[in-house]
Parts: sequence; C-alpha cells; structure tokens
Amino acid sequence: MAAQQSDEACEDRSSEDQRGGFLVKIREFKPREVFTWQLAKTLAMGQGLAGLICGTAVSSQYLATEFHLNTPMLQSFLNYTLLCVTYTTMLFCKRGDGNILQILKRRWWKYLLLGLVDVEANYAVVKAYQYTTLTSIQLLDCFVIPVLMVLSWWILKTQYRLIHYVAVFLCLLGVGAMVGADLLAGRDQGSSSNILLGDGLVLLSAALYAVSNVSQEYTVKNLSRVEFLGMIGLFGTIISTIQMVILERNEVSTIIWSWQVGLLLSAYALCMYALYSFMPIVMKMSSATSVNLSLLTADLFSLFCGIFLFQYNFSGLYLVSLVVILIGFIVFNAVPTPTAPTATAGTSSSSICEEGFYENPGATENDSTRDEVPGGIPAEVEEEDEERRGDKTDSSRSLREKTEEDCAVECSTKI
Repeated sequence: MAAQQSDEACEDRSSEDQRGGFLVKIREFKPREVFTWQLAKTLAMGQGLAGLICGTAVSSQYLATEFHLNTPMLQSFLNYTLLCVTYTTMLFCKRGDGNILQILKRRWWKYLLLGLVDVEANYAVVKAYQYTTLTSIQLLDCFVIPVLMVLSWWILKTQYRLIHYVAVFLCLLGVGAMVGADLLAGRDQGSSSNILLGDGLVLLSAALYAVSNVSQEYTVKNLSRVEFLGMIGLFGTIISTIQMVILERNEVSTIIWSWQVGLLLSAYALCMYALYSFMPIVMKMSSATSVNLSLLTADLFSLFCGIFLFQYNFSGLYLVSLVVILIGFIVFNAVPTPTAPTATAGTSSSSICEEGFYENPGATENDSTRDEVPGGIPAEVEEEDEERRGDKTDSSRSLREKTEEDCAVECSTKI
C-alpha cells in the first residue's frame, strides 16, 4: 500500500510539473520574438508568388474559354525563353568558374535532368485537367508537401519538429475547406473521362515539382541563383521546343492571332518569368516547404478573381480556408527548421567547391595561397628546415631526459 501511495504521489507531482512547465512557457511567450519582420517579409513575398500563380491561372482560363487555345508547351516555351535570354546571357558574361562553359563542363547532365523534370512537371499538371476533375487536382496537388518534407529531410538534412507537422496539417485542413466550398458551390469542373490517369498525372506532377524545388533550394543556397535560372532557361527552352514541335505543332499552326491572344500569352509568360525569378529569393530566406505552403493560397486568389471575371459562386468557406492556410504558414515559419552542415571538419582545407568556395569553412587564405604558389621549394631551404626540426627534436629529448633525472633525484631524496 505504501508503495502504491508513493507511486501515485510521484505521478501527481510529475503531472503538476508538466502543467507548471506549460504555464511557464505560456507566460514566457513573447510575440515580438515570433512575429518578426523576417516572418512578415516571408509571408508577404510568399503571397506575392501566389498572386503570380493566380495571374497565370486567369490568363490560361481566358485563353481556354474565350479563344479555345490550349497550348501548355507553347506557354512554357515563352517562359523558358525569357529566362534563357536574361539569365543565360548573364552566365555568358561571367568569368572564371561562374562562366557558362565551366558550368556545362562540370555538371551539364545534372541541369539537363533538372530541366526535364521541371518541364514535365508543368506539362503533367496541365494535361491532368483533360482527364480528371478540379477537386481531385486541388486535393492531390498537396502531395507535393509531404514529398518535399521527405526529400528535404533526406537530402538537405532538414530537422522538422512537431510544430511543423501541426502547421502542415493546418494548411492541408484549409485546402480541404476550399475543396468543400467548391463542392457546395457546384464548381467541380473538369473532365472525368479517365480519372485514374488524371489522378496519376497529378501525383506525378507533384513528385516532380518536389524534386525540382529541393534541387532549387540546394542550388540557390550553395551555388548561385543566376546559375540555376540560367541553366533552367537554357535546357528548358531546348526541351520545351522539342516537345512543342512533337505534340503541339497542329494546335500552334491553327492559332488565330489577335492582339488579345498576344496580350494574354504575354501576361502568362511575364507572370511565370517573375515567379521563377523571385521564387529562389523567397526559398533562400525560408525553405522549399515553406514556399509551397504559401502557394496553397493561389487557388483561393484564382477563385476570388473568378467571382468577378467568370461569375463563380461565392462561399464563406473560402475565407475560412484562407485564414486557416495563413495561420498554418505563420506557425510553420515561427519556428526555424535547422539543417545539418554539409561539410565536415575532417575534410581537407584545400578542397574547394565548384563555385570557388571552400567546402571546409575552416580553410584559410594561407592554405589557398600555399597551393597557388608556382614552382617547388628549393632543396637547400628544405634541408635547412629539416636541420631545424632535428635540432628541435634533440633539444626536446634532452629536456625530457633532464626532467626524468630530476624526478628520480627527488624520489631518492624523499626515500
């Protein structure tokens, strides 16, 4: 009985300590440390990216409904061409390791694969609209977030906490509210000719987007934003041109050109160009997962525009969804997600990255200048150094012998 009473007392004390610790955390909570200027800037820039995606959706919707134009590869080609003209040209003007020729010599095949992934991700999600419904696309497109978290944990060594999973759950809950509002408003648009194929294309697109975003985060934080955009523009232009000639040559040849069509295509291309240009900046400030959480509001912005432009029905759940997604985004970014260092202390100090930076942060300028000195050290200087080292070793040995003799004398006197 006494043992049971002592166990119950210990449990009561532990529960009281937990409650006390929780109350202490609440009392010590400082809103200024959480709601910082950095968080506000990340939130504003993330919603700006969502607004750019809304611009691409509205322009594509106008092209499809008013002018019966459905050419996703042509629209992607315009975006990649703008990136190529701007950022690939900047790489041509650079010197040293940042020049495009040096980059292509070292890692051309990596950017080729990355460009292929990015192009096919854009094409797959547009193609999915022909086979499945809008509700399925909105729900399954969120698959990019768990894939991103797994890839970030595996490749970038990002360490997530419980609060981050709660924040992601809140954002997905907001997406569920948005989809429910669509169903209540009767906005379950799209085709249902082959739902299985359409859903598979959405999942494939989400996985490809996750691979592209993780690669983008790694490149931007370790190499250069201009290098990433320049290489994506170069290989994206080549791949989209080939794919457009193979798949969309008939649609492109039958386009009835007018100033409205040209204006809408230009609006789409400029919005995508701005999205690709500014996304690496936001991603460098936060992470790929954070950016994709902020992009969940893009569908809501498109819905709000559709209420005025396409006479969509309004539902109060849209506002609830927007608030829930923004709360989840703020909670996710309130707690940092540390990443493990990529370089270890055991790496040699003379190892230099491909962009000219040291892999080991402890590498000094003396190490680099020592490697860059032309010619070898003269033999006389080496002999003098060896003689000096030999003198030092002899003197250290004599000191050790003297200290040992002194210790022996002291021990004998004590005896």
